[in-house]
Amino acid sequence: MILTVTPNTALDITYRVRSLRPHTAHRVTEVTERPGGKGLNVARVLAALGHEVTVTGFTGGVTGRALRDQLADTPGVVDALIPVEGATRRTIAVVDTTTGDSTQLNEPGPEITPAEWAAFQEAYEVLLRSASAVALCGSLPPGVPVGAYAGLIRTARAAAVPVLLDTSGEPLRRGIAARPDIVKPNADELAELTGSHEPLQATRDARRRGAHAVVASLGAQGLVAHTPDGLWRATPPRRVHGNPTGAGDSAVAGLLSGLVEHLPWPDRLARAVALATATVLAPVAGEFDRQAYATLLDQIAVTGDAFVAERVSPHKKVRQVSFISTVPKSAAGKILRKDLRTAEVAPS
Repeated sequence: MILTVTPNTALDITYRVRSLRPHTAHRVTEVTERPGGKGLNVARVLAALGHEVTVTGFTGGVTGRALRDQLADTPGVVDALIPVEGATRRTIAVVDTTTGDSTQLNEPGPEITPAEWAAFQEAYEVLLRSASAVALCGSLPPGVPVGAYAGLIRTARAAAVPVLLDTSGEPLRRGIAARPDIVKPNADELAELTGSHEPLQATRDARRRGAHAVVASLGAQGLVAHTPDGLWRATPPRRVHGNPTGAGDSAVAGLLSGLVEHLPWPDRLARAVALATATVLAPVAGEFDRQAYATLLDQIAVTGDAFVAERVSPHKKVRQVSFISTVPKSAAGKILRKDLRTAEVAPS
């Protein structure tokens, strides 16, 4: 069983409009409502990939009841959420169907009492006994200590359960020092953590802070990863248009499923990028276009150290450029180091 932790669950509401413009009324063409929060999105994708998943975190109020009712209809996902007095938050995504852009509005979440936090910690320790891996996902609601993720990581490590951390700000800064197996920030979160806007340097700096591996999401440009097996770059074959909400969560699901399946890093990264891209093409967060995923998985380019150095450090006086051989479909996502050659060229 894979465990996902979402302290700040949400009821995700998506509005679709023909053209989003400020200072005017809009006619909504479609409304969808789903259980949300990063860990719940991760859980749905993991379940769709065939993994048994348990979700925990906090839920309460009318929105919390609606979330749990809908979660009960999700195959492969077990509800171990902790009830609280406050009301679960809502997140609103407004999608412009003309441009494919979306605007996100996130409520802060309920105030968690010390007794509710203690109840969660007890339940978490019990759930870890049957977990093959755990993902700690998203923001912390009011009342939860800012160092909460660091404590949860240490608890998981004591139970010999691998941990993936996906958060931002001070919770990320404190959490990474507790030595999670993987952290998955986006480019902005990584820059805030390290002070560097160069992804390659920033992933190295982040790994020095304690993480076993750092995988940074670069949006439409894919992923950069600094792992014990080396530096990697995974890129989709083309830019796609759609709703990017939940794409990072699908990438987390790809990384976590690859971890428990003991896949090599190139295969993990190829799966993560394919899932993230297929999620942009799906109508709501926490889902992915399965046909697009199957097609994309064979088209993700995963390359090693030389290519990464050239692509993410483009301002150096001398670049390293990689030349890669064609990879057959049966080896989708795998670019072997023996296929990489480097050449020195003048900067453009």
